[in-house]
Amino acid sequence: MSAQAYEQDLDETISHLVERLQRQRDRATRVRRHDLPTGDGQLRPVGIPAVADQRLQLAVTRLLTAIDEQDFRRCRDGYRPPMGALDAVDQLTITRQFGRYHWVVEADMQGFFDAIDHAWMIRMVAERLEDRARLRLIKKWLNAGVLDTDGQVWHPVTGSPQGGIVSPILANVSLHDALDLWFERVVKPPCRGEACLIRDADDFVWAVERQPEAERFYTRRGQRLGTFGRALSAEKTRVMPVSRQPPAPKTSVAFLGFECRWDKDRVGKAQVTRRTARKKLRNSLKRFTQWGREHRHLRLGVLLARLNAKRRGYDNDYGVPGNFAGLQPFFSQALGILKKWLNRRSQRRSYNGAGSNERRAHFKIERPRIVGRPQTRVAASKA
Repeated sequence: MSAQAYEQDLDETISHLVERLQRQRDRATRVRRHDLPTGDGQLRPVGIPAVADQRLQLAVTRLLTAIDEQDFRRCRDGYRPPMGALDAVDQLTITRQFGRYHWVVEADMQGFFDAIDHAWMIRMVAERLEDRARLRLIKKWLNAGVLDTDGQVWHPVTGSPQGGIVSPILANVSLHDALDLWFERVVKPPCRGEACLIRDADDFVWAVERQPEAERFYTRRGQRLGTFGRALSAEKTRVMPVSRQPPAPKTSVAFLGFECRWDKDRVGKAQVTRRTARKKLRNSLKRFTQWGREHRHLRLGVLLARLNAKRRGYDNDYGVPGNFAGLQPFFSQALGILKKWLNRRSQRRSYNGAGSNERRAHFKIERPRIVGRPQTRVAASKA
């Protein structure tokens, strides 16, 4: 059933849904799987629940969020409105700028949604939620079958569908107990010097003052996460020196699409700078090339209006203070890609460099700009 069909007789549909819940006769519908390209040649499976299950998951998510927000630590920003990835990047920048941190362990978790152990998940949720009816709903959603793209139905023994409304809060609850509390109560107290953990969903950075502490955390974090059925990506987990002292190598910490490294400002003072990660830039240009090829047939005014919308989206993602040099390459290369596809609309070459500058001024193509944080997020945080 589509969302439009579901809302035609909304009052009656909701009444039947409430009646089934009260009589415990509701059943979780199979989740439809859809594969999305990730930009590096791979596919990411996304689960799309039925409309009725989406409404129920939204209600349970709001309840769990209200309960768990009292316990969640400030080190975690992922899937916690109004906070987001830019808040985690800002926290890492400020931490490194004003703290005595000389070593960093950066890590990326495998299967943030797919590796959730069902038994541990229910146990963790039950510690905060004593409502058996809602626990029963969560069990049904975790055990619901998946309708694959080839029509086959299979029942996963681990994980929660990425795309389900309740999946982010469940994944955060599992890592809150498995990683956040463990760091705060077990790892951090015996550390000599400063230590902090910054996590956004499955990406986290552990910054310490001394190398032995970094090596100890690097060794123990796999054993801890393995207890809960979790594993870290070997190629994305490493220990590196990040001291501001001149003898230290100029290494960069890759975190949430940015490369954070020590550099100098205009007056020669040491400062943590942020640049768009090269991999993210390449993927963005690759997606823009595909977009230009598919939409080159549009009228020029409509096409350039959509170009401005894409430009604003890119600035909202990467337009943090100090990253103007990371925004300029995307702007200039995107205009060159678009000019190439416009010249291929016919056998006649209609667009050159001088004409591109005139059209840029006529259609008011926006230039790169530092946004900091999207205005909607700032307004929500102040409210």
